[in-house]
Amino acid sequence: MTDTHIAVVGMAGRFAGTPDLDAYWQAVSTGTTVVRELTTDELLAAGEDPALLADPAYVRRYGKLDRAEWFDAEFFGYAPVDAVLSDPQHRVFLETCWQAMEDAGYPPSATDAVVGVYGGCGQSRYWSLVGRHRDRFPGLDDVRLAMVAGADHLCLRVSHKLGLTGPSMTVLSTCSTALVAVHQACQALLFGDCDMALAGGVSVRVPARGAVARAGSVLSPDGVCRAFDAKANGTVFGDGAGVVLLKRYADAVDDGDHIHAVIRGSAVNNDGSDRVGYGAPGVSGQAKVIRSALAAAEVAPETVDYVESHGTGTQVGDPIEVAALTRAFGGGAAGSTVLGTVKPNIGHTDAAAGIAGLLKVILALRHRVLPPSVNFEQPNPAIDFAAGPFEVRTEAAPWPERGRPRRAGVSSFGIGATNAHVVVEEAPSPEPAGPPRTHRLLVLSATTVPALRQMRAELAAHLTAHPEQSLDDVAYTLQVGRVGFPHRWCAVVTDRADAVRALTAEDAGPDHPAHERFAPDRQAHDRQAHDHSGGTAADELHRLGEQWMAGEAIRPVERRRRVPLPTYPFQRRRHIVESAAPTAAPPAAAPPAAAPPPAARPVAPVASSWQPAEIVETVALLFAEVLQQPEVDADDDFFALGGDSLIAVGLIARIDETFDVSLTPEEVFSDPTPAGVATVIGELLKGEQ
Repeated sequence: MTDTHIAVVGMAGRFAGTPDLDAYWQAVSTGTTVVRELTTDELLAAGEDPALLADPAYVRRYGKLDRAEWFDAEFFGYAPVDAVLSDPQHRVFLETCWQAMEDAGYPPSATDAVVGVYGGCGQSRYWSLVGRHRDRFPGLDDVRLAMVAGADHLCLRVSHKLGLTGPSMTVLSTCSTALVAVHQACQALLFGDCDMALAGGVSVRVPARGAVARAGSVLSPDGVCRAFDAKANGTVFGDGAGVVLLKRYADAVDDGDHIHAVIRGSAVNNDGSDRVGYGAPGVSGQAKVIRSALAAAEVAPETVDYVESHGTGTQVGDPIEVAALTRAFGGGAAGSTVLGTVKPNIGHTDAAAGIAGLLKVILALRHRVLPPSVNFEQPNPAIDFAAGPFEVRTEAAPWPERGRPRRAGVSSFGIGATNAHVVVEEAPSPEPAGPPRTHRLLVLSATTVPALRQMRAELAAHLTAHPEQSLDDVAYTLQVGRVGFPHRWCAVVTDRADAVRALTAEDAGPDHPAHERFAPDRQAHDRQAHDHSGGTAADELHRLGEQWMAGEAIRPVERRRRVPLPTYPFQRRRHIVESAAPTAAPPAAAPPAAAPPPAARPVAPVASSWQPAEIVETVALLFAEVLQQPEVDADDDFFALGGDSLIAVGLIARIDETFDVSLTPEEVFSDPTPAGVATVIGELLKGEQ
């Protein structure tokens, strides 16, 4: 029954060595391992003990996310101080949620739909790093630290920054976190709690370090994960983040959404005490959750072609998992179901492990390819593959068509034994599109000129790489599926080649839209052209383009489908609390990595009275100090610079200390600029004379 099916309408992800899902699929489908050895310089810079590096049991291999500490703080309205304080996991998750919504063609912060957020993160190392250097951040207390780095605020921050009004909650169930979040999001949609739901997880260890593999540890001594192999001796860890945007299937079809895949059913349970110990998995619990998911999906196990397993490569976990799968699936033809796991490719991504597996399956369904397993040579003798239908393959192969939709299962099992399983099916072919138009209006916008230029280049490359996408659908998605930012560009184009020329034209910069630069003979041709509806295509689109360039919102001339397109090109900069205090101040053009030391704070002059200009200048310095801005002007708004009520508490404390006055929040908020606050301070000082 399709009324219980959930459509995946958007998705995004970043993993070690793979900055987007195209690169992720390239690594997975070619059997590439992106886990690498951390260098000595990296480890020492991360604060690792040199004596520990000399320990023969120290494992340096790790799936490190590139530039995890880089973030587009200005895009999301973060004050530099909050960008520095925020756990990089929160920042990466926020960006990934934005990308997933744009991938679906729904503009974050500008959609009327009720959107929920369900996700979780790994245990933060960054919290303790910030805590050791809290003296660099005026007014930083445990409450504010929790708000910028605590797991409870992971999804709440996304809802705030993206303006989403549905349920927003963090899920924490160790390794199964992300897939449990997907299950909860599906349930929320089916119960009507929201119209769409973001679901996923993130695990980013900053600073990235290795670990010691002691006897009995789940960590592989050589840093190689060999899932289901005879030489399996443990797992290896890695960073990653992934998010899907989910919607009730019937609604997605009605709304003309692109559907990446269909979640037919899911289930979550716990092993309880039916296992040898708290940290050990249990066969019965895993088998039950898989059976429950199959029942919810209303499919027989023999119709599942592929299972993306938890597959950690541990001596205990792998045999238990295959035994549970065999119990749930029963017999069946040997090799009829392919078994795989992504952990040997990217490492065990902890709270993001389940979403990494789900994204792998969705991409495999899209490409109709059964991906290979890496680091597999001989089956683990403790695994009875002959008792069930499962087979591990080391070569990629076409996913055969069997007269029904291609179908897969995804498992994720956490330490503590919360188990999750999801049944995923390939999306049906969309209905034929409407007749093509003769002209299309392409619109783009960004918060900066460099981002807009990058956006144009990426869209041109995308149009070249994806000739199967209707240009009418592309134009429609750009018009309805993106937020309108100040820097804008548009072009009226006739076909794909024309679109690529307009996007790559050197003379069509952000301030000179291509739709205003047609040659006279081209304009005459456009005015004479008519689309299939009989209207004058070019004239109407030129009018809409002018509205767009004037900063107005526009309505598409007709409804089409939403299609996946390149998402916003974030202009990231490095925001990190260094493990050691900086030896020199950063250049004025770049945001400082940490607050100025206490000695650099502005203090009251010895003079018995303050001059108005001195008050304004000093308040501006205090604004810059608490916001970690290199410079603040007299008329800059505190909240526009990224301030919030908690930072304001620290600001007021510094003002009171500097001027020996007692300000109220209302007095600051009434005109939250250095000039406005200085006026209030001046009045208070006059009253004390």
